Amino acid sequence: MTGQPVTGKPGTVRGRGNAFDGKAFVAGLSTAPGVYRMLAADDSVLYVGKAADLRKRVASYFGATPKPARTMAMIAQIARMEVTVTRTEAEALLLENQLIKSLKPRYNVSLRDDKSYPYVLLTSEPWPRIAVHRGPRNVPGRYFGPYPGVTAVRETLNLMQKLFKLRNCEDSVFRNRSRPCLQHQIGRCTAPCVGLVSARDYADSVRRASLFLDGRSDALTDEVTRDMEAAAERLDFEEAARLRDLLGNIRGMQARQYVDGRVAELDVLACAMQGTQACVLLLAFRDGRNLGTRAFHPRTNGSDDPAEVLAAFVSQHYAEQTPPREIVLDRAIDDVPLLEQALGEAAGRRVQIKTSVRGDRARYLDLARRNAEIALAGELGSQAAQTARAESLRELLGLAAPAQRIECFDISHTMGEATVASCVVFDAQGPVRGQYRRYNIAGIEPGDDYAAMHQALTRRFRKAVGDDGRLLPDAVLPDVLLIDGGAGQVAQARAVLDALGIPGICLVGVAKGEARKPGDETLLLPDGRELKPGAASPGLQLIQQVRDEAHRFAITGHRGRRQKARNTSRLEDIAGIGPRRRASLLKHFGGLGGLKAAGAEQIAQVEGINAALAQRIYATLHGLDAGGSDRRQD
Repeated sequence: MTGQPVTGKPGTVRGRGNAFDGKAFVAGLSTAPGVYRMLAADDSVLYVGKAADLRKRVASYFGATPKPARTMAMIAQIARMEVTVTRTEAEALLLENQLIKSLKPRYNVSLRDDKSYPYVLLTSEPWPRIAVHRGPRNVPGRYFGPYPGVTAVRETLNLMQKLFKLRNCEDSVFRNRSRPCLQHQIGRCTAPCVGLVSARDYADSVRRASLFLDGRSDALTDEVTRDMEAAAERLDFEEAARLRDLLGNIRGMQARQYVDGRVAELDVLACAMQGTQACVLLLAFRDGRNLGTRAFHPRTNGSDDPAEVLAAFVSQHYAEQTPPREIVLDRAIDDVPLLEQALGEAAGRRVQIKTSVRGDRARYLDLARRNAEIALAGELGSQAAQTARAESLRELLGLAAPAQRIECFDISHTMGEATVASCVVFDAQGPVRGQYRRYNIAGIEPGDDYAAMHQALTRRFRKAVGDDGRLLPDAVLPDVLLIDGGAGQVAQARAVLDALGIPGICLVGVAKGEARKPGDETLLLPDGRELKPGAASPGLQLIQQVRDEAHRFAITGHRGRRQKARNTSRLEDIAGIGPRRRASLLKHFGGLGGLKAAGAEQIAQVEGINAALAQRIYATLHGLDAGGSDRRQD
């Protein structure tokens, strides 16, 4: 963006009956480019849009031209509008994408949050490593991708190790190697861990790997050719032979797939729709290699126009991901010149968007269309099954309507150690992973599951109640609250909801049968009723799906917390013991076990440890106070 946008809030204009007067609002608008936001009476955002001319674009909503029913329904809910003036259309496009992501408007087509894109990571450190990366990009380094699937990433890493022999080991392994590992022995790593490669040569390999991952293999081959010839001229035939082999391998990699006779860097996109359900299929090529496909299922929020869905996908997807040089679409969309300009500015090079193609591109486009239809059919099948399970659950629990939000709590610990509570969330489409939560439980007797459940539920639901004890108007509450446990856990949940004054939640305990066999579960209701739907019940199958996800999420959190606790030496809690003394103690006694077996007199023999400090160490390791009494009995 060329600068910060200037935000303007023209006064809310209302007409008769407090209805929003769009024509009066338009009269005060600028003709500059910008972004507009439509808001409902409760201040929720209905729609975010961009405009090359704010006055003309907003006026189009309030003219006499016939509009789709979805648009008319949206206009009828407008209570006020806000605008942000920008300097350019490209700036407006970027701001629109940011606002759609942060505000989640009711009527915008939007991509579902997905943090699972796999990348190739080349770290920024003296001896960079190359690895697969998922999740937030908070590790310093360069990220190449995203790739449609992890298989394509692993294939790329395999090529990188064969060609450039970069390390892929974790830093903890790298720092503690005393001899080369198997990767070096099979010719896939130059063993920088033990100094078998110079820093300069390794840096050259890293730079060449970056060129290859950037899709600049032509520049890479030119560089390797020059270096090979220079090595031969100075009679360094060993280096020349190595570069010759590298050059041959690179050219062999290039001789795989070509589009129109040259190496391609493009994405092929096709959109399939049935009603308001959509699937956008992405087929990716980088440096001539087919990286495979990935199916996306955007939230259409009532739109049934494939061109609108595809345009929203291109705008939002490439606002987060680096676009290729060429994007091929299966249909025409609006604002192509604007999108090309904005994406080109973001990528620092020209980006082309094409819809009319021939030859190989046309064949790839046909392949993308067929795969989009197959993926959409599979999604609709799974959604139909999910809908059937939700309806069965409604009948099973006697709800007035199918549950739109289900939360499930579970407790996990090992003999009372590192207790963790999990909360998972499901909506009508399935799991909402971005809203999962874990609670580290503290201040209770080890193994007290009732107290752990009470603490977790209190921490979850007290956020829904204000200081005056009243339910907050924007509180997000589940329709069904599942508790993995028996009558005791259900009683704790009921007590928490009653104490906070939270009504209207269907509370269900999920107790395993005697044989702990799936399908034998008993559903416990607060009024004392017990239901045994049986394994064939779709409603119970939905409950099992949610319960099992909560169990998995709790166990994962518990294991992580337990491992962290075990990796933290108890010596770190002792005043006067720093890293140097801790290392001396562990080295002297061969580890924490040997130290714990030693007496205070033996500990005092370690350099830097006096008698008082030795007694304090002994007391801490054995649960005693400084005087020698057993503090665990207090």
